[in-house]
Formats: sequence, structure tokens, C-alpha cells
Amino acid sequence: MKLTVLVDNKTLVDRYFHAEPALSFFIEVDNKKILFDTGYSDIFIHNAEKMEIKLANTDIIALSHGHNDHTWGLNHFIQYFTERALKKQIVKKTILVAHPMTLQPKIYDNSIVIGNILSPDILSEMFKLQLSRKPVPLTENLIFLGEIDRNNNFEAKNPIGQIFEDGVKKDDYLLDDSALVYRSAKGLVIITGCSHAGICNIIEKAKNVCGDNRIISIIGGLHLLNPSSLQLQETIKYLAELKPESIYACHCTDLKSKIELSKVVNVKEVGSGFVLCL
Repeated sequence: MKLTVLVDNKTLVDRYFHAEPALSFFIEVDNKKILFDTGYSDIFIHNAEKMEIKLANTDIIALSHGHNDHTWGLNHFIQYFTERALKKQIVKKTILVAHPMTLQPKIYDNSIVIGNILSPDILSEMFKLQLSRKPVPLTENLIFLGEIDRNNNFEAKNPIGQIFEDGVKKDDYLLDDSALVYRSAKGLVIITGCSHAGICNIIEKAKNVCGDNRIISIIGGLHLLNPSSLQLQETIKYLAELKPESIYACHCTDLKSKIELSKVVNVKEVGSGFVLCL
């Protein structure tokens, strides 16, 4: 598996790419090309072009959840494909995989739009929609985890804004938040967007889906932004017992949390332009 970070909150030293408070990964595995999240703007396209990644060859788009910093790049992806179609260039009918609630409107403070802004009807014109609460195999060894079970007492306890479900506005506990897992010969690689469901809950889901307790690496946002003492300490305890070989904590993981995590696990540098091969 080859994973390229197209968008993160920062870039690496001496790597001249764009960054924004968002996330987008390009994954090449099992002869398939998967775009995991699209960031907030069009910079994932610019960074991909600079790294000579041909997004026109994307087989699958998988969305971690519906927040704007992970879905608003879809607008620009459609523009990117439309321009190529007008030039009579070959474009694929890309599959879009997500939890059903990912495409529902989300707001913050009763007025600020923070969710996906393209309707399912519009998206279905461009993509083959595959909305599922259950795990979805994307390739032979890469799996979209679907809805994450929330079984511990320290993660995913507070809502963020509101979501409109069947026309009813309710507190949004980000039930659409999901992740990917890659099955390697050595163990599992957890690939997250924001981990609103809780990184520990996500890992437990991946272990159950794959029937494998070996976690070799974790890459993505851990949703440790000024976490409560309980959440941080229990996460550290969990990861210390898990003993992954490496953690590439990015996007929504603050400096204090990275420092504390680094005391028990191997926290490694990551940013726009980073490439992970496993």
C-alpha cells in the first residue's frame, strides 16, 4: 500500500506543497486508486498534480464523515472531471462510498454551514453512490469500516453542531464518522479522517471486522484537540497497551496530545506531501 498525504494542516520541511486545516489522502493498493476525503478547497488537486498523481484515474472516493474540511473539495473534484470531459478526455464513473448521514446537512450555532453542500441527487449524477452503515470492502485488503460502535466511556460524548435527518434538526454526534483499515501481512493499518467516533473505538471496530488484533500503524486525525484529561489519559493507556509500530497523528491532533502520546508510542512526522509505503 502506498498512501500519499494530499492535504494536511501543515507541510513538511523542504516540501513545497499547500496546506489547510483539512485532510485528503490518495491511496494506491491492490491495483486500485482511492481518494480518502477531499479537504476544504481545491489544494488537493494542486498538490496531486505537483506530485504527478493523476486524480482522473481515481476508482473510489471514500468519505470519513460529512464535515466541510473533508467534503468541500468534492465541488472542485467535479469541476476537475467536467473540464476533462469537455476536452473529450477519458474520465471514470468514480464510486463514492460513505455513511448515509455523511450527505445530510450539518450546521453549527444554528446558522453556520459545516457539512457537505452537494445534495445526494447531484452527487449521484457524477458518482456511483454506495452509502452504507456496514463495512464495505474497497479492495481485497482495504475496508471502509462503516458506522463505528461506541463502547467506551471517554470518547465521542459531546455533539458538534446539528444535523438534519429526515428534515428534523438534532444534535450531531457524528454517527457518520468512519475510517479505513488496510490488512497487511504484518497486521492492520488504521486510516482515519477525524476520529470523531474515537480512535480507540475505531481501532476496536477494525480489529473486529478483520479478525486481527495486530495494529502496526495509525495515520490520520485523532480528534485530540484540547481533549479532556480523561480522554487523553485513557487514549494514552489504550495505545500503550496496543503497541503499534508507528503513529502518524495529523489534522485534528494538537501539540500537547502529540507530546503526551510520544511518551508511550512512536509518533512520527506527517504533513502535505508525505508518502507512507507499507
